[in-house]
This record gives sequence, structure tokens and C-alpha cells, in this order.
Amino acid sequence: MALPTRRRRWASILTVTALAVAGGGALACPAGAAPQQVDFPTHCIPPAVAGIPPIDGTTTAKITVDNASPKVGDTVTVTYTVVQAAASNPTDLALPADIMTPTGKVSLGGAQTGDVTVAGPKKNPPVPGKAAFPSFSMTGTFTVTRAGQITLSPGDYNIHTSYILELDTPCTVTNPPAPVSETVTATDGTPANTRAISLSSASGDPGASVTVSGSDFTPGATVTLAGRAGGIPTTDTATVTANSQGSFSGSLVVNDRATTGIVAYEGSSWSQDKGAGPAAYAVNDNAPVPAGSQKLTTTVKAGTLSMSHAGDAVALAAVDFGKGGTSAGKLQTVTVQDFRGGPAGWSLTGKVTNFTGPAGKIDAGRLNWTPACATEPGSPSTCKAGSAGAVGTSGATLASTSDGTLTGGEFTVDAGLSLDVPAFTPPGSYSGVLTLTLA
Repeated sequence: MALPTRRRRWASILTVTALAVAGGGALACPAGAAPQQVDFPTHCIPPAVAGIPPIDGTTTAKITVDNASPKVGDTVTVTYTVVQAAASNPTDLALPADIMTPTGKVSLGGAQTGDVTVAGPKKNPPVPGKAAFPSFSMTGTFTVTRAGQITLSPGDYNIHTSYILELDTPCTVTNPPAPVSETVTATDGTPANTRAISLSSASGDPGASVTVSGSDFTPGATVTLAGRAGGIPTTDTATVTANSQGSFSGSLVVNDRATTGIVAYEGSSWSQDKGAGPAAYAVNDNAPVPAGSQKLTTTVKAGTLSMSHAGDAVALAAVDFGKGGTSAGKLQTVTVQDFRGGPAGWSLTGKVTNFTGPAGKIDAGRLNWTPACATEPGSPSTCKAGSAGAVGTSGATLASTSDGTLTGGEFTVDAGLSLDVPAFTPPGSYSGVLTLTLA
């Protein structure tokens, strides 16, 4: 699902002798954030049972990647977030939570062309009758095969609902391609594998057949098509033979409800060097409730991304006039809670102003930190500490987690602080503002 819009900013006042904490306005995105939210006209076809005509509206979406500077041969994870769908609940009937399964495609352009199939989890808040569909996210992967700038644009998407009836609301881009939302810049590498696959559909009922198309496989090779649940094989398999150009098109019947992706590989077992995928695929959950049984459903509600400080003051060591040197201390511990339950990671950054005193200033570039980050047991994500070095007015990363299929958790962030005070800085107390931004 989409990231929550509620955000916060924490600003910390840093002096040579103390560090005070104050509250403030909205969170800003970290410097250098490339993805752009784009709008594009969309043609949606409501289910026939709704009895309403097609909807021509505007979709608002954005594309993000886990690696904006890959090398040829790298696998890039793509997240397609529909912020505002063009379609809405077509009936007066309220839809309960967790009955929507979104699937779609992301269009590649520039140095590399093609489509990336993406799929999202079966997760949504309740949708009142006639109300707009909520925001949702879908993920998939592609392998970089060409150096240069590769553009990513939102493509067609489908909203499948499993409530009373199994219904689809397909939405297509009216004038493809949609505007570019993200660009990655790939550099030359030594790829051992440029094999690639695409699917005719990103979802289907149990027992449905999906066409798998492949390229850059060994000419004449026997290729196994197989289902995956994350990194674990499922029971769905088929074989096909690559033609003289190394391409193929074959059908895979997907029966295993655990299947979340499809791979293709040469040889007797999966190999990263001789395989491609996984391409995202969702199996619709339409199993009937057996006679005399009751289907029990619960809901896990998504929370927010937030942080808190352990205290509001930090004493930095005093230095002597004429000697100067390091004024050292420790950042008050910051606790980050990521309870959103979506695919996006987070980044905690900081920047500082110049330190001003009664008779001069100390440049912001003289403040250095040594970040540290710990992950609480059971957290889906793993926290990574930023690099040691200057903070400065342009800012630096204190800690972060990566995007993934499911992210979240609780994290403890610390940092050693050191202010390099020039030897003949006029005596007095100097203070600056250290702003920590979580996004």
C-alpha cells in the first residue's frame, strides 16, 4: 500500500556545551530524491455487473527503484505506486479490508526497452460505496542489459477484488507511454547473464495458464518455467525449448496459491547465471468456504513512520582558547519505528547550520559524526548506519533501510559527535541547529 502522508520533522539545537531538541513542521524528502509523481490519462473498464460505462480519468502515480546507479547485469527492484487511481468502487456496496490485489506493468525506455510486470499484496483499507480506490503499491524486478539512461514510466494496471464475486477493473494508459517518473543510469559491467522473461498477465485464478516469453537464452536449450514463493520453489513447473535466436514462448499453469513470481532457467535446477526472473505474479484467492465451515478473517492495520529522541540536551566537551581541538559528545539516541508494512524503506538524514557565538562563528563543516544503528529482533528490515564524516550545511545520511517486498521494524540510531574548534576562537558559547529528517 502507499506510504502514509503523515510526516514529522525534528530539529535539534546543538551548542558547544549542550544539544537541545525542539519540534517542527513537515518532513522533507532527502536531498537527491529522483522519483517524480506524474499524472496521465487512463481508460478504466468497470466490471460488467456494475452496469456503468468505461471511466476516462486521470491516474497519479510514481515509480521508485532500489538502485538508481546499477551496472549491466544487475537486478533492479521496481516499485509502482498508484497514488490516486482513475477508477473508484463502482457500486453502492462497501468493500471490506484486504480484498484488493493490484497488478500492472512498468514501461522501460531509453537505453533499454520492455515492460516490467509488477504485483502488489492483497491488502487495502475498507472502501465505502462509490468511494475512490485507496492508494496501492506493486513491485517487480528487471535485469539491466544495456548501459546508459533507462527511463521508467507507469503502465497499465488492474485492480482485482475478491468479495462475493471475483471482479477485475483493468485500467490502460490512454496515450502510452505515460510520463517518465524515474530514471536509472546504468554503467558498463561484465554481465554473465542477460536472459529476460515477461508474462502475458501478472495475475490469474488457480489453474489459469500464463504465457511466459523469454529472450537471450542459449539457442536450442531446454528451459524450465517455474513458480516461486519468494526464493522458494512452488509446485508449478513446465518446460519449453528456446529457438535458434534464444527466444521462446511457453505456457505455465499456475495451481499453487503460494506462487508470487515466475522464473525461467536452463539446466536441472535454478541458477542465477542461467536463469531469469522472478517476474511478479499473483494468484487470486477465490477458494469457496466448505459446507459447514466459517471463514475467519482478521486485519493487520498499517501504521506510520516516526522517530523519537531519548532526551533534549547533550553536553559537548569544552576546549581551551589558544588550543582549540575536538569538542566531543554523543547524539541523544533516536528511535525509529516503521510500522507502515509496505515496500518502502526509509532514510534519516541530518544537516547543521554554522555555530554562532558572542564574537564570531564556527563553520558547520567542522561538525563530524560517526553513525551507528541497531535493528530490534524480528524486524523485517535491517538498519544501515551512514558513513562517518562531516555533516555540514548540505547534510549527510545518519541511517537508512532499503526498499523490499515487506519492510518495517524498530531501530535505534546513535552517533558520536565531534566539533573541530579552531585554536583562537573567541571565548563564549556557540550554538547551531542540527535538523534530522526522516523520510
